[in-house]
Amino acid sequence: MTEITEGQPAPAFDMATSDGGHVSSDALNGKPYVLYFYPKADTPGCTTEGQDFSALAADFAAAGATVIGVSRDPVKKLDRFKAKYDLKVVLASDEPGAVTEAFGVWVEKSLYGRTYMGVERATFLIDGAGVVRRVWRKVRVKGHAAEVLAAVQSL
Repeated sequence: MTEITEGQPAPAFDMATSDGGHVSSDALNGKPYVLYFYPKADTPGCTTEGQDFSALAADFAAAGATVIGVSRDPVKKLDRFKAKYDLKVVLASDEPGAVTEAFGVWVEKSLYGRTYMGVERATFLIDGAGVVRRVWRKVRVKGHAAEVLAAVQSL
């Protein structure tokens, strides 16, 4: 498993997004951005996290940062998820899994005694030079978006 740590360059990426777009690390060069990884669209925790980041979208934009939610869901599912909850952040599809692997968030999980591979809820703050400035692992949703915003504002 790859362990991304603060101070190292962020892995490069290029992903399809909801609304038929694309997002890449190259296109974001020169601006800070937040990548938050979530397990599955339209589940309770992931919905709350998306809504929390969306509620602060204008504040992130004012700080010059782009917020990107990443899951392994197909783009069509992300389109429905974004429309259903009127989410204001970019939702990116890492269906092939290269980005979740590169960031080390594709991990073994356990539920009711069964182990399986899944996306760890984690967030990465990357500065304009492409360097990882903050890493949050095993994220608890409540209050997380506000904590990330404070970190962006302190860059």
